[in-house]
Amino acid sequence: MDRFAELEAFVNVVDNGGFTEAARKMGVSKSAISKSVSALEARLAVRLLNRTTRRVSPTEVGLAYYDRAIDVLKDVNDADSLVTSMQASPRGSLKVSAPVNFGIGHLSSAVARFLTRYEDVDINMVLDDRFVELVAEGFDVAIRIGTLDDSSLKARKLAETRMTLVASEGYLKRFGTPKTLEDLSSHNLLHYSHLSSSNYWKLKSQSGEVRQVRVGGRLTVNNGASLKMAAIAGLGIAHIPTFIVGCSVEQGDLVRLLPDLRFDPMGVHAVYPSGRFMQPKLRAFIDFLVEHFRTVDTDNWPIGAT
Repeated sequence: MDRFAELEAFVNVVDNGGFTEAARKMGVSKSAISKSVSALEARLAVRLLNRTTRRVSPTEVGLAYYDRAIDVLKDVNDADSLVTSMQASPRGSLKVSAPVNFGIGHLSSAVARFLTRYEDVDINMVLDDRFVELVAEGFDVAIRIGTLDDSSLKARKLAETRMTLVASEGYLKRFGTPKTLEDLSSHNLLHYSHLSSSNYWKLKSQSGEVRQVRVGGRLTVNNGASLKMAAIAGLGIAHIPTFIVGCSVEQGDLVRLLPDLRFDPMGVHAVYPSGRFMQPKLRAFIDFLVEHFRTVDTDNWPIGAT
C-alpha cells in the first residue's frame, strides 16, 4: 500500500469526521479509504481512530499523528507547487563556467542582457580556463571552445571561432612580413603556455599538409588577452583565436598573416549535464545564448558580439 495514500486517507477521515464523507471528497470508494487507514494502523501497530456507529474521531496518538501528517502533506503540496511554478517560467539561480577571455569579452554582455530580460533568474558566473567538473562542482552549464571530449554531457553549438596568426604593423616594419611557413622560424613567436601541443604550433597549409612550427619568442604567457596585447605592442607574432583578436584586426591594431593557411573552425558550445528534464531557467539561458551569438562572423568577433 502506498504510504502517501495511507496518510492522505487518514487526514481526510479526521477532517471530514468519517469514512463516507472522506471517500466522497477524495472521489474513491468508502472501502478503499477504510483499507488505507487500516493498513496505516497495521504498519504503525497502533490504533489511530476511535470508530463507533455514529462517529469517527482520532485517538490521543492519532491526534498527535494527525498534526504531523498535516505538515507532511503541506510540504508535499508546496514541493509540487514549486516544481509547477519552475516549469511555468524561468526562475532560480544558475552557476555558469566560461573561459576567462571569452567570459570577459563576450559572455558578460550576453549575461547582462539575459538578466535584464529574466528578472527572476540569478547567475553566478565563474571565469576559469580549466575544464570544470560540472556535476561535482555544481555548475549548471559551461561554455567550451574546441573539441568536446566528455560524451556524458549534452551540448548546443552557439557559434564558431578559429585560430589566426597576427602581428602589429610596427613589428612587421621592423622584422618583415612572413610569406611562407618557413619564414616563421626567423620571427619572434609569442608562446601561449596552455597550448596542448607544448612549444609547437600545428599549422595547415593550403594543400592540407600539417606542419609543426617551433615557438621561440621572448614571451610566454598563459592568457590570450595578454598575448594579444603583446602582439599589439610589437613583441612578435601571436597564434590566437579570432574571438580574442577579431576586434583588434578590424580596428587596425593587428594584421592577419599568411592568409593561405587553413584554420579549421572551432565550435563554441554550451555544455550541460544530461538528464531527462531541463529546467526552464537553463533552457531559457541556452536559447538566449544561441540567439545572441547567431550572427557572429567566425573571423570577426567584435567586443560583446551579438
